[in-house]
Amino acid sequence: MRVRHREHHRTERVGWLRAAVLGANDGIVSTASLLLGVSSANATHGDVLIAGVAGLVAGAMSMAAGEYVSVQSQADTEEADLALEHRELLLDPSGEHKELAALYVGRGLDPALAKQVATQLMAHDAIGAHARDELGISENLSARPIQAALASAGSFAIGAALPLVTATIVPETSLIPVVTGTSLVFLAGLGGLAAHAGGASVMTGAMRVTFWSALAMGLTAGVGTLFGSAG
Repeated sequence: MRVRHREHHRTERVGWLRAAVLGANDGIVSTASLLLGVSSANATHGDVLIAGVAGLVAGAMSMAAGEYVSVQSQADTEEADLALEHRELLLDPSGEHKELAALYVGRGLDPALAKQVATQLMAHDAIGAHARDELGISENLSARPIQAALASAGSFAIGAALPLVTATIVPETSLIPVVTGTSLVFLAGLGGLAAHAGGASVMTGAMRVTFWSALAMGLTAGVGTLFGSAG
């Protein structure tokens, strides 16, 4: 049977999209908050920019390392489960056939048809059938640690660069209001874009990101003001 077209679903990009959105959002929020906090503590313009660059580098590396370790743990778990399925298929293929057929019966197939489907799928790709239908592991959703790490680090650096470039351009006296305003605009756009890519409400996504980001910036600026006054 010839397939006329291949449908493109949003779940196909969920892995890299999650990492990229998380990285960019964290880059903007953390760097903007850092700039605001240091600036509120009456630091010089140069000190504010140095803190921003250091935050960009440290944050990007931290995101990459954290994402890699997290997703690699998922990949290790998937590999261990697949190895177990390989052994079970070698030692007890009949039992694995029954197990697969029972899954299809549970999903609504007639027992006779379920056995037939299990037989044909196992003849075509036994481990693939069990990985997909028993373990929930598919090619589109499988763990890709390198991809996730690069997406997180790259998107964090891009996100962090936005408030940092803004702070570099604007004069010291306008840094706090301009960095705050532009960062919230960037974040609202990012939240809306992420929601659109995931098929959710653009307005809800933008408002959700903007609210929590504004709260983080406000708290950080408050801490900077407190320590600046104390000094």
